[in-house]
Amino acid sequence: MSKLRSFWHNYKVLIVMGSGLGLVHWGWYSIKSNPLLKKSREEYIPEPGIVSYVAPPLPPLPEKSKKRETKAKE
Repeated sequence: MSKLRSFWHNYKVLIVMGSGLGLVHWGWYSIKSNPLLKKSREEYIPEPGIVSYVAPPLPPLPEKSKKRETKAKE
């Protein structure tokens, strides 16, 4: 078996996946840097902030008087 064939046989997953990963990253970088896909500052409309509803605090619960509890027990 030649050295090239044994190298391919031993490292084919690394060669294919490494080059594929490199090509994907290079493609993503070239897409990100494409000026046709970027908005100019004049066209940029900021999105509104997160709007949420905050309920008002609940009124405090009426406390039972200890005097009433002792009178009711008697």
